[in-house]
Amino acid sequence: MRIPISTKLITVTILILVAATGTITWISSDFFEKKSSEQVDIANLESAAAKAKEVENIIGSLVEKTRVSASLLMKGTAAETATGDDFDFSFTKDKNFIALEVLKLDGSSVETVARKVKDEVLKPYGLSSTYIIHVRSWQKFPLRSVAQGSVELKNASYPKAPAMITIGIPLVRDAQGKITHIALADIALAPLEKPFTDPSERTQYLVDRYGELLAHKDEQKAMARLNLAKNPFVQKALAQKSPQYQTKFVDPDFDKNYFGASVKTSFGATLISQTSEETILEVSHEVKRRAIFVAGSAISMAIFFIFLFSMTLTSPIEKLADMINLVSKGNFDVKARAQVRSHDEVGDLAEAFDHMTEGLKERDKVKNLFSKFHGSSVAEDLISKDIGVGGQSKEVVVFFSDIRGFTAFSEKRSPEEVVEMLNEYFGVMVKIINAHGGVVDKFIGDAIMAVWGAPKGSERDAHNAVRACLEMRKALEGLNELRISRGQPAINIGMGLHAGAAISGTIGSDERMEYTVIGNTVNTASRIEASTKAFGADLLISDTVIEKIGGDFKTELAGAAEVKGRSEALKMFKVRGYRAADGTMVEVSTPYSDYEAEAADKVKVKAA
Repeated sequence: MRIPISTKLITVTILILVAATGTITWISSDFFEKKSSEQVDIANLESAAAKAKEVENIIGSLVEKTRVSASLLMKGTAAETATGDDFDFSFTKDKNFIALEVLKLDGSSVETVARKVKDEVLKPYGLSSTYIIHVRSWQKFPLRSVAQGSVELKNASYPKAPAMITIGIPLVRDAQGKITHIALADIALAPLEKPFTDPSERTQYLVDRYGELLAHKDEQKAMARLNLAKNPFVQKALAQKSPQYQTKFVDPDFDKNYFGASVKTSFGATLISQTSEETILEVSHEVKRRAIFVAGSAISMAIFFIFLFSMTLTSPIEKLADMINLVSKGNFDVKARAQVRSHDEVGDLAEAFDHMTEGLKERDKVKNLFSKFHGSSVAEDLISKDIGVGGQSKEVVVFFSDIRGFTAFSEKRSPEEVVEMLNEYFGVMVKIINAHGGVVDKFIGDAIMAVWGAPKGSERDAHNAVRACLEMRKALEGLNELRISRGQPAINIGMGLHAGAAISGTIGSDERMEYTVIGNTVNTASRIEASTKAFGADLLISDTVIEKIGGDFKTELAGAAEVKGRSEALKMFKVRGYRAADGTMVEVSTPYSDYEAEAADKVKVKAA
């Protein structure tokens, strides 16, 4: 019984309509989730603002203590007296201070006026007061920024050393208001870490102007001085001109969605607060899961039937797709109807598929046979358009070659030996012609006619043709060595090249056609090949070919000759080698490149 695909589709559509209840459930759940996201976004920014205020108070207190202590230290140093009780109270007894120094700025030079280091803090780590100098060398503290009036903070933590930050503040100004002294205080990280130790679903941390961590819930990360400048959200937060910024982003470290908020403090540090969407929206997700479960229970039976019907439809189509893949690889022996037994439009498609593969099989057979007679490029050109008698003028390079003394050779050999020799010879030469973009037009007895530039041409046709001739010269040497090793005589050949306009296309009648090139260029190429005998050379090219190849080949004038079909004497050139990629000339010569000149039909050599 034939079941139309339309019947199947109608049935499936009716079942899919049942799933509309799921759509309603999804929309309502999604609305709840969006509202939850908005509330979380607002709460995240409010939390970041509150935390930033707390951090700013802490930094402000540390800045003030630094200013007082640095002033006392500078005063005591200037008076060359002990720093006194006030300094001890503000610096020595403050457990958060580790080191303090006052720097004098004079143009581009920086001079340390005073430095105070708590050796007892550094001693447990096996460090001395010179460690602070080491910190300054790798810390690259922005002194110039402080000299311009900014308060700067930099993380100064180091493995196996105290966890601390450095605060830089302007200290003394001259009568013109120019800052002449600044103070740097190395302070324990603990006061800045304290606001971030509260348990919360949010991840909050503090970065400096350059994205380097100053404080974090995980103290180890702060001590590692992680630079988050390349974090997409941190990068945008630092670039904002407004003090507050919030957005939803994907954290590259965890590949999860986060709600992010940032608040800049007046001291250049930026507080970042980020909340995982997965954590915050867990409640809304749970609501959505329950709603989907209820809706899913109602439509589960419908999905079951859709699955059954889709299997009857998609299974044969998948088989057809697999078979199309096989056909595209050249396998035309597949039988679609034997594998697709559907009694519907898919079954009809399988029968049509089998008819198509039969046609493709015949077409491929014809194409392969045609390619063997005319070459693949000619076959493709003729197959791609309607075949008719006619042609078009093209710039081509025509090649002729002939075996010297072939007539005498064939008279002394059996037909089988002659054909075997020709097939072996043609097999070597035709392969070289094809490899260099040439098209073998025809075989005329022992002669080969080939063409470059038809049906498709390129600017390198003349170069490719000459290179092919040089390779045939070398290949003939190898072929003759093989023949001599078998006790067979060596053979000599003559090759001629000429470039010019010719008519390319199909000639003949509607009942019998042949693809070829005709014209005076073809005749001249044949005469040039015939002239090789008169000049004793295996390869001669015309001046038109010389014009196209320029100085890329080593050539020499062989002479001029009057040939049949031309009123003027024709200049011909020998080719001795080619120019390699490095610019050097490569000689291509064999024992069969030159031979004794003798008279040639239809050729009259002009005296030099």
